Amino acid sequence: MTEPAPLEAWHAHLTNGLRRSPHTVRAYCTAARKLMTARGLLELADVAALEAYDLRAHLAARRAEGISNASAARELSALKAFIAFARAESGDPDPAAPRVRGPRLKKGLPRPVTPDEAQNLADLAKADASEDWIGARDRAVLLLMYGSGLRIAEALSLEGKAAPLGETLLVTGKGGKQRVVPILPITREAVAAYVAACPYPIAPSEKLFRGAKGGPLSQGMVQKAMARARRALGLPDSATPHALRHSFATHLLGAGADLRSLQELLGHASLGSTQIYTKVDAASLLETYRAAHPRAKKG
Repeated sequence: MTEPAPLEAWHAHLTNGLRRSPHTVRAYCTAARKLMTARGLLELADVAALEAYDLRAHLAARRAEGISNASAARELSALKAFIAFARAESGDPDPAAPRVRGPRLKKGLPRPVTPDEAQNLADLAKADASEDWIGARDRAVLLLMYGSGLRIAEALSLEGKAAPLGETLLVTGKGGKQRVVPILPITREAVAAYVAACPYPIAPSEKLFRGAKGGPLSQGMVQKAMARARRALGLPDSATPHALRHSFATHLLGAGADLRSLQELLGHASLGSTQIYTKVDAASLLETYRAAHPRAKKG
């Protein structure tokens, strides 16, 4: 069965333009298809014309069908990205998605972003920047925090001599404690792209990441870039730069890393600080179980 033209264009954009994972493409296209069917939309221009109240009405209907807060938040993120894409394709000079606050999620444990959300945040921060080199810088910082579990201060303290990055990096954390962290290929490429684009010479003893006027990049600028990307994607306020570090830890634990190794990678002084991620991972597992088995016992 042939998909409507807007869905074909959306699928191609996600797959070829943004190179999203098959799982993300499937989820984002499913959310878009449900929206178009429910609202009787036929063209990208119809999607582009949607406003905040349309999204709220659609999500209210979806909640009435029984989807959870977490699922509603993910759908909202997908649909806002779809609408922003439709507006950009329709020539809208301000193609931002409608501002709709997602459902409130339970607090208490760190809420990690998914690997796809982390990459979406980094890519959108790059696209939203005022200059190409600043976008390359913001993307490199966010990927470094997610891919290596760095604190924001640790990432911004790196000096020019750290580039080009290798497969590992020696990081100085709290209390002057040093540790070795892994560097993913996508992070190496992002940092290299930033260094090549940066208009300021980066001496070995100077800060690697520079502000718009050439001085050291401040934490506030990274936080603002993350906040803009977070809002555009419809992610909760908990999706902060530090949440990328939480995600690094949670995903490693879910992949089988032991607590002692994780403690070393994060630079925690005590194992107790690391043990919180066992609860995060268990909470994620329980959410997945409940989503897959609607009759599973709640609580």
